[in-house]
Amino acid sequence: MAKNRVIPFGYCMKNGEITVDFTESKAVIKIFEEYLNGSSLLQIAKLMESEKIKYSEGTDKWNKNMIKRIIENEKYLGNEKYPQIISEKFFIQANEKRMAKANSMCVISEDLQEIRNRTYCLECGHRLSRIGGNCRYAKWDCRNPDCYRLEYQLTDQMIIGAVLTVLNTVIANPSLIESSVEISTYSPTANVIRKQNEISQMIDSAQMDFDRVKSEIFRLAEMKYGCCTYDENPQKTAEIRSLLEDHEQLNSLDIGLFKACISRIWISHFCTIEVEFINGVHIKSITERTGENHEYSAQCDNNSCESSDGDKPQ
Repeated sequence: MAKNRVIPFGYCMKNGEITVDFTESKAVIKIFEEYLNGSSLLQIAKLMESEKIKYSEGTDKWNKNMIKRIIENEKYLGNEKYPQIISEKFFIQANEKRMAKANSMCVISEDLQEIRNRTYCLECGHRLSRIGGNCRYAKWDCRNPDCYRLEYQLTDQMIIGAVLTVLNTVIANPSLIESSVEISTYSPTANVIRKQNEISQMIDSAQMDFDRVKSEIFRLAEMKYGCCTYDENPQKTAEIRSLLEDHEQLNSLDIGLFKACISRIWISHFCTIEVEFINGVHIKSITERTGENHEYSAQCDNNSCESSDGDKPQ
């Protein structure tokens, strides 16, 4: 059975003091050299095994976590207890590369971040989580504990494809983006009319209470504001039309156009994606569960997008 190491790889104990192990220290230097020359952690681990170098007593099996711990270990720089094996410059170069690689795996593009900021679960209304960082295995899912997981693997390409399909369909058929909401005129309620009459009577009174009248006027203004039914969606519809009118069909996502036209993306648990425009209009796209046909794995049902006016989670 393999024994756990008491002191770091590269060192051994002699006469009660920690000293450099000749064979292991050469392996430490080789690990740093291979890493800086472009080898992956796993490749270096396999190299150590092929050269029959034992990581600890009883085993010559290596894995990438062992290599990672060696590259991170500052003891190789030397201190009062451990002799130096790796130069400071060498150590810094290797760890700067390690950190840069780790960050590149986690950071996603600004365009994809804009999509993530607008993507929500249709079932519960929570924003969807994107799992996997900047790698080909990244996927989307609902992490709300009160909801449930998607029934299919949703990828970046499926969302982008759905958005592209919807935008291109609206470019081809602008009437889909029309909002049914009209600007309404102000219409006072019975309570507002009653309050107006009360204030008029107070003003006409010979002993008018100025402070009370002032307070009631403010109250009336608040009530009138509550009656306002102004809706800016028609203006937003005109704004969308001006952006998309005579626009060429998109081959790739224009993130500026996306941000200007689309407020949210709603993902259902049953393979549908709804794009909500800034004027409140929802257009549904049916996504394919496999990406075999084309790059973006998305299409509209019956080759046409469906405009949906149903209620959505707030």
